[in-house]
Amino acid sequence: MPESPEVEALARFLAEEAAGREIAAVDVLEFRAIKTRGAPPSGLIGRSITGAVRHGKHVELVLDTGSLVVSLGRHGWMRWNEGGSAGEESAADAPPALATMDLSGAILEVTDAGSWVSLGLFVVATADDVPAIAKLGPDPAVEGFTRHDFDNALGGRRKQIKAILQEQESLAGIGNAYSDEILHLARVSPVTHAARLGDDETERLYQATVTTVRDAIAARTGVPIAELKAAKMAAMRVHGRTGESCPVCGDTIRDLTFAGASAQYCPTCQNGGAPL
Repeated sequence: MPESPEVEALARFLAEEAAGREIAAVDVLEFRAIKTRGAPPSGLIGRSITGAVRHGKHVELVLDTGSLVVSLGRHGWMRWNEGGSAGEESAADAPPALATMDLSGAILEVTDAGSWVSLGLFVVATADDVPAIAKLGPDPAVEGFTRHDFDNALGGRRKQIKAILQEQESLAGIGNAYSDEILHLARVSPVTHAARLGDDETERLYQATVTTVRDAIAARTGVPIAELKAAKMAAMRVHGRTGESCPVCGDTIRDLTFAGASAQYCPTCQNGGAPL
């Protein structure tokens, strides 16, 4: 699942490479991805891209008139082919393109690797016209994000903290992988309810959230967009590391499935040495 560090790197790449280019052609290969049927992507032909910005896990291509918002969903991503044709640099087993755009000599492909279409394309006047963006909570990547914002997101709720970290209406941009990394750094169990956190634990969790997200953005910036997923997974300490040794204490990292979700965690660092 794309999360804020990789999506931010993607948006910065597009802001640099796509800005100033005119959309010469649009080819939609999967019409289920179109979420604004009254304003199809074909209407973008002739418009120019002026920039690109991230909203949580969404990318907005800012146009001279309106915007194209790409909701990356669970398995969505983009491919960039400078001076080539669609799919030219892609491996045979690469995710299929759902739509392609000719940007004055470069081809931008919007892809989805899932067995069902989770990616969405919205042609809108402003990004806030996309319902999911309008409902986004505060973003830990933003410099103005404060402990007060974090406390409001937790809200003292009797809800597992891992679920809250991934709840986009509470905190924007964090998904399954980075929530595992945040909880490990903060030494907090993924099943702890927000209401049970003491002030020291909440402060550790706040600092871990800000540090994890911002450090990852710094590390991903400048990485070629085709390599961002691999760079993300290579940097994980516990997520996707079931059976390996914790880099902090040496205990075995375990996997937990609960309430339809999964988590990787260290029993010693996060639960007093007892497996969940």
